[in-house]
Order: sequence, then structure tokens, then C-alpha cells
Amino acid sequence: MGNAFTLIELLVVIAIIAILAAMLLPALAKAKESGKRVACLNNVRQLSLAVHMYVDDSQGFYPPRSTTNRWPSLLYETYGRSAKLLLCPSEPGAAPLSDGLSSSNNVADAAPRSYFINGWNDYFASQHPDTDTLGLNAGDAMRETAILHASETAVFGEKMTGKGDFYMDLNEGEWGNDFGGVLNQSSHSSTPTDRASGTGSGGSNYALADGSARYIKFPQVLEPLNMWAISDASRTAYQANY
Repeated sequence: MGNAFTLIELLVVIAIIAILAAMLLPALAKAKESGKRVACLNNVRQLSLAVHMYVDDSQGFYPPRSTTNRWPSLLYETYGRSAKLLLCPSEPGAAPLSDGLSSSNNVADAAPRSYFINGWNDYFASQHPDTDTLGLNAGDAMRETAILHASETAVFGEKMTGKGDFYMDLNEGEWGNDFGGVLNQSSHSSTPTDRASGTGSGGSNYALADGSARYIKFPQVLEPLNMWAISDASRTAYQANY
């Protein structure tokens, strides 16, 4: 009986275990999120490769803007016919929505999705200066050669959970992917509130026009220059609105 634990000693051991667990759990959660961020970056890199294959096969044009057959469907063959690639592992949930657009029967267009593509609004606005919707016309397509700063221009980015937008638009009306409501600049963060708001201490993954993909911390994709814009003037004119 002399070697048995007393109740106080047992409580002390339990308390020590609880303290150690409290110290280790945040580190484990951070490591798990880092793994998800890397997997998500790989998804974005695959989408970048897919869109460049599409451009090469389409006389140098990016996928046209469409309300019925959108980029997930147009690129479906080039990213291995796997709709799972469209969903980031860090995504807590993503309903197959189509905000402001007609629904689609295409498997890829209707699939849960964490990413959206650049809408190239400033380019189309320069082509259609008389429109009041930043030049947004269904079927419009832009040549790859229109991009001036390929290594600093975003092609794909991460969107907010539950938002069904397909295109990242520059302050484009009611259904535009404005900078503070659809674009998620902090989808990979140790703080859940950052991930939910899209702002804060974290960052998100982006595919760039030069074929690279990288993690960019908040708010560097919009400040000091807006990496969703094409022209030099637009990169400073479209300021963050969040």
C-alpha cells in the first residue's frame, strides 16, 4: 500500500497532463492547418497549370466569361476531371451556389468550390468604355498577352465560404466580388475569426499569370497594388474596400 498514489498525487498528475495537452493542442492544430494550406496551394497550382494548357489550346485566350458554361467546366479535362480539386481542405463547407448567375447542370460548375478566377474587369472596361458595368459581357475573353505584370497578377484566388461567385470582379455592382465580402484574404489562419472574415493575420493561396502559385499574406494582394488588375493605372486606382 505504501507505493499507491494518493488522491492528491493523482490530481496533480491529471493537472500536469491537462496543462501539457493545453500547450500541445495549439501547436498540433497549427501543424494540421499548415498541411491543409500546402494541399490547397497544390490545388491552386494545378488550376494554374490547367488554365495555361487551356490558353495554349485557345490561341492565347483565357476562358471566356460565361453564365452557363463556366471556367470549372471549361478546364475540367485539363485538371484531371476531378471536382475535388476545386475544394480547399481548409474549407469548413462550400455549397454549390451560383450567385447572381443562372444555375448549371455541368458537374464541375455545380460542384462545391473554394476558388474563383480573375474577371479581368479593368481590361474589359477599357474595351467597352461606354458600359456602366466595367465592361462585363458574357462571352468576353482576354488574351494572355494583355497582362503587363505576369508575376504580380492574380489569376485564381480563394473566396469566402458559401459564396458561389465564379469571377473576381473589381467593385462590379451587386453581384461583384468586391474586396470585402467575397474575396478571402485570410483563409489560412490560426484564428477562426480571421478565416471567417477574410481579413486579419493569415493569408490565402493564389495562382499568378506567370504560372506560379504562392501563399500571400493579408492584405498584400490588394495593397499597395491591386494584383487583380491588369493596367498600371488600375493597379493603383482600385483600392481595397474592406
